[in-house]
This record gives sequence, C-alpha cells and structure tokens, in this order.
Amino acid sequence: MEKELQLLKEEVSEMWKLVLSQVEKAKQAFLSNDVEQAREVISREKRVNAFELKVDSDCENHIALYSPVAIDLRLVLSLIKISSTLERIGDFAEGIARHVIEDDRGEIPQQVIDELQMERMFELLLSMLSDSFVALESENTRLSGKILSKDDEVDTLYHSSVDVLANYMETNPAAIRSGLKLFLLIRKLERIGDHCSNIVEEIVFYVDAKVLKHGNKK
Repeated sequence: MEKELQLLKEEVSEMWKLVLSQVEKAKQAFLSNDVEQAREVISREKRVNAFELKVDSDCENHIALYSPVAIDLRLVLSLIKISSTLERIGDFAEGIARHVIEDDRGEIPQQVIDELQMERMFELLLSMLSDSFVALESENTRLSGKILSKDDEVDTLYHSSVDVLANYMETNPAAIRSGLKLFLLIRKLERIGDHCSNIVEEIVFYVDAKVLKHGNKK
C-alpha cells in the first residue's frame, strides 16, 4: 500500500511539473507576444486533462482496494483535489495562450503592461506553484504562510489593475475592447493565485489534519 501511495504522489508530481511549465510558457508567450509558444501551450493542454482523469481513476481504485484510513486517506483525498485544481490552472494557462494567438492585447501599449505589473504577477504565481510543490514533496507545511502571503500580493495587484485600465480606457476609447479583454486575462491570473492557495489548504489538511478553508487560514 505504501508503494501504491508513493506512485500516486509521483503521478501528481509529474502533472504538477507539466502545469508549472504551462504557466511559465504562457507567461513568456504573453510578455514577448510569441504566438508559436502560445500554440505549444494549447497543444499540451490535452496532456494536463489526461493526467487529471488518470489521477482520479487511480485514487478511486486505491480507496476501493485498500480502504485507507487516517493520514493515508487524507493523502488520497488531497491528491484528488490537487489534481483537479492543477487542471483548472492549466485551463487558465491555455486561456492566456489564446489571448496571445487572437491578438487580444491589441492597442494596449507596453507602458500600460508595465504599470499593471503583469510580469510581477506571473512571477508570484510561478513561485506559489513551485513552493507548493516543495511543500507536498517534503510534507512541510511551514511554507504555507509564505505562499498565502504571495496570494495577498497577487490580489493587491489585481485590484490596482482596475484603476490603471479604467484610466487608460477613459483617455483611449478606441482601446476599450482590448482593455476589457486584458482585464479578463488579469482576472485569470488572480484565479490562479486562488487555486494555488487551495492547493496549500489541501497540503495542510493532509500533513497536519487541519482545515484552512472558509476564513480559517490564520
């Protein structure tokens, strides 16, 4: 049973690395307006979906065969939820890639992109994903506070983007459509941060048997 649990963890780890790569490539595609890299992100999305289906199936089979209890059951339940969350992050990475391919950035100048601090948002999200991966691999929840604080910074950047884009669109009415689409992309980034926080909650549940959901993060 221990060997099977380890195989499940390794499976989720492989999925995690793929999703991390997807977000990194989506970041590069957006910041450099690289259509080819955006197409690569979209083409690999099916692999992310396949990982989620396999993890779900393998975890269900493990529960049926071994009837795990206590920490082993918490691990299996957490892996199911983590794989589902990783799949959603993969969806958002694909959405960012489609934004690049469809040239939705349009007339938004680089100065506005810099003012929105989008590169910083991407860096925070990649750091959250990487630190969460380390937390699961090492079964060390001391990183949870650091990760959740980064989500707070992502939220701050997201809220400040409203004023930045509103001011720009007010003085550039022709760019309203592009501005609204860019705001939807920033919203995707904010949601990735939320999903990273959800992953942290699952890791703390598995390792420490503590529930951080619904405002109990302190």
